[in-house]
Amino acid sequence: MFFPHTDEDKEAMLRTIGLDRLEDMFQAVPAARRFPELNLPPALTEMEAMAEMQGIAAANETTQDLVCFLGAGAYNHYVPSAVDSILRRGEFYTAYTPYQPEISQGTLQAIFDYQSLITALTGMDVSNASHYDGATAVAEAISLAYANFRGKRAKVVMSPALHPHYRQTVHTYNRGSVITIVGDDAENNPQQSPEALLPLIDDQTALVIVQYPDFFGRVYDYTSLAEAAHAVGALLAVSVNPIALGLLKPPAEFGADIVTGEGQPLGIPLSFGGPYLGIFATRQEYVRKMAGRLVGETVDNRGQRAYVLTLTAREQHIRREKATSNICTNQGLLALASTVYMSLLGKHGLRQVAELCYHKAHYAAQSIASLSGFDLWTKRPFFNEFMVRCPAPVAEINAHLLDHGILGGYELGEEYPELSDHMLIAVTEMNTKEEIDLLVDVLAEVSND
Repeated sequence: MFFPHTDEDKEAMLRTIGLDRLEDMFQAVPAARRFPELNLPPALTEMEAMAEMQGIAAANETTQDLVCFLGAGAYNHYVPSAVDSILRRGEFYTAYTPYQPEISQGTLQAIFDYQSLITALTGMDVSNASHYDGATAVAEAISLAYANFRGKRAKVVMSPALHPHYRQTVHTYNRGSVITIVGDDAENNPQQSPEALLPLIDDQTALVIVQYPDFFGRVYDYTSLAEAAHAVGALLAVSVNPIALGLLKPPAEFGADIVTGEGQPLGIPLSFGGPYLGIFATRQEYVRKMAGRLVGETVDNRGQRAYVLTLTAREQHIRREKATSNICTNQGLLALASTVYMSLLGKHGLRQVAELCYHKAHYAAQSIASLSGFDLWTKRPFFNEFMVRCPAPVAEINAHLLDHGILGGYELGEEYPELSDHMLIAVTEMNTKEEIDLLVDVLAEVSND
């Protein structure tokens, strides 16, 4: 192992702090606990360690080994090779928060371009430089709304059709606070339309939160919900699948005030669950209450275009006690991945991916619905995910699919007990017609048993 400090370096540092030996730094630790016997295996060479790690990794099956129809918030999309190639450049791979613009113009421009693309995609006025993931972004939307009303409104109406992990994160964020969350409790059936939330909206409501498409894949126009929220002065937040926005109208067109989302579909691999990217965009009037990094464009003293972190006084590293949120970072490398992905595809390419997802999912849904014992849960329009009522427990069906090299859909009974024996199936551009037909054939075996 490499140690950068020489013996002379260590002696000089010890003299500076008034100690004779390195061991003197640990006098506060009981002697019996300072050097415990560790039950460690024998040391390995680099070659042996690599072989062992590869053996462990080989036990995992990935979407390269299995046909994947599992989504529920993370999707198997094609990632162009240029994305990873650019990410691996040293300038980006080692970049940290760009406090010093004079040496960070490349990183700042990449973040600015990301923000520009997100605002174009969502139709909003301004985007930050990302949050940790889609769940964090939803929770931060509540912080923005609460700060916007200066704490005078503490009620949040949250759809039960919002991703369950996002709802769990929201409750974790706000546990012990004055914020009251209604709408997603057990009494509210996730099968209900968004109009079921209307009676919950009143003059104490700060924010209404929905998903587009929702967790079950359904597509709704939230115009009436936005109008109801705005009528009492509340805000509307919409959590989106960014790929769907290549085909569906942007949330800004039906009155969204805040748009959040999981950026994983935009050029980020599944990676066994992360790291991912939290999209966060809003209208101009709420920018000073928005958490996270924000890059702006300006000119330097020579009149040349330049980029800087802007409106930083709203952030916790400047005014912790007055900041909207204590988030003080961004997923820079993953935001760059999404920037490269969106730049490569462009407007027409993103629409093509969205159309492939849409048409393939509808072909799969129509084929599965024709099987005995399988029924589509709803006739609502959907994007690339749909829910199927199954003739047997989902766990058994997924085990049967796995025997045929297929990663089946999400078992909804895990989060929604009333939806036991229901499966959420996702289809992306990666699924060929032959793979969809194979899925249908294997499910037919289940219906015939």
